Amino acid sequence: MRAGELPETSSVEHLVEQASDIAIMIGADGTVEGISVNSECPSLGCLDHWIGRDFDSFLTVESRAKFAERRRALEAKPDSAPRSVQLNHVDNAVWEFPIRYTLHRVTGRDSYLLFGRDMQPIADVQQRLVAEQTSRERDQQKIRRNETFFRVVLEASETPLMLVEPETGKITDLNSSAALLFGTKTDTLAGTSLAQALEGRRKSELIDNLQAAASAEDVKAIEVTARRSGRDLVVFPRYFRAAGELVLLCRLTPVDEADGAGPEAAQSLATLFNLASDAIVLTDSKGMIRDANEAFLILTDAAQLRDVVNKPLSDFLARGAVDMKLVLENTKKKGRVRSYATQVLSSVGTRANVDLASTRLSRRGGDLGFGMIIREVVPSDLIDGDASATLMSEEAMKSVMDLVGTASLKSLVSATSDVIEKMCIETAIQMTNNNRVAAAEMLGLSRQSLYVKLRKHGLLGNDADDE
Repeated sequence: MRAGELPETSSVEHLVEQASDIAIMIGADGTVEGISVNSECPSLGCLDHWIGRDFDSFLTVESRAKFAERRRALEAKPDSAPRSVQLNHVDNAVWEFPIRYTLHRVTGRDSYLLFGRDMQPIADVQQRLVAEQTSRERDQQKIRRNETFFRVVLEASETPLMLVEPETGKITDLNSSAALLFGTKTDTLAGTSLAQALEGRRKSELIDNLQAAASAEDVKAIEVTARRSGRDLVVFPRYFRAAGELVLLCRLTPVDEADGAGPEAAQSLATLFNLASDAIVLTDSKGMIRDANEAFLILTDAAQLRDVVNKPLSDFLARGAVDMKLVLENTKKKGRVRSYATQVLSSVGTRANVDLASTRLSRRGGDLGFGMIIREVVPSDLIDGDASATLMSEEAMKSVMDLVGTASLKSLVSATSDVIEKMCIETAIQMTNNNRVAAAEMLGLSRQSLYVKLRKHGLLGNDADDE
């Protein structure tokens, strides 16, 4: 083409066709006068049937309003830069496709030329993204549902269960039944090393034992001792694979379950320990507190368990080491002490009258220590608790009252002092189970002074035990 010559019509049409995916000439009345579709956009198909028909009939309701608004803006400012507008076309009743147009006013004619870009590929990508996002949300909901299901089933199980990483020995999860056997809570153990919760177990040795037991063809287990509760446990490990990773499912059973204490009984005992109204204390063989329930913390005004653990129980008894020595010696000798009257000191110095019962706890190969139940005694219990003491008091008081009118006040006071002294000595002898050394220590007397007073009140009798 030479300079100054206008391009041929076929050349213009080819240029328009290559410059856009679709080009439409619209007359003043909105009728389609011509249309050109890029051959490289086969998805649009042949649209020659649009010619001679109203352009709005091939638009959705929303797109008709947008097209009319853009025409009015172009008529108001013919020289303004063209702005694109996305219109959604409908054809053949169900076929819908988006086109992004720019409107141009044809010089010398009351017509409009629309150049469009097919947005269907982008729309398809957007639809796939939306579908993918929807699918992801459904998968997330399914994962949350499965996790909730797992949590509920694990927690509702009465069998103590624990999940352990086989390579690191780390506890990934456990239920409350398992935590009770360890003497703690699930939040405390989850995420920690299993070896730290056991007594006398090295991490590498424990991991090797768990892996060996889980890989054995026969059902094998390992015996361990919980560090906090001191309980002997049997661990039954088993491999399973989750998301391509191996996990150890460990079932826990107390060693004493074979003697009749099943999982339900163990869980019930643990619940009783935590919720009992009477104070319960577990000590080692020397009287050091290893565990205590909430009632003991309330009785001693302790804020939390660590305020009393690893402290001697004698620190909380009114007569201190004397009470502790008597209780432990009698428990070792007889296996249990049914009733021992004393007072408990709180952390703020207040005292409470209590009745202490103690028993010896044993296990295979040694002793666990002692278990003690401490019940606070109210004044009514002190009045009605010991019939023999009440009877003795009434008899002694009657003897004193009979002396009124027959003796001077000084003689009456002296007789009353002797009665009280005799009652205190008898009580000390009874509390110490006739251990006169302990009774003398309890009364603040020397051993010789105690024997003098025993002879004075006729309490020696025919008892040959002078210890």
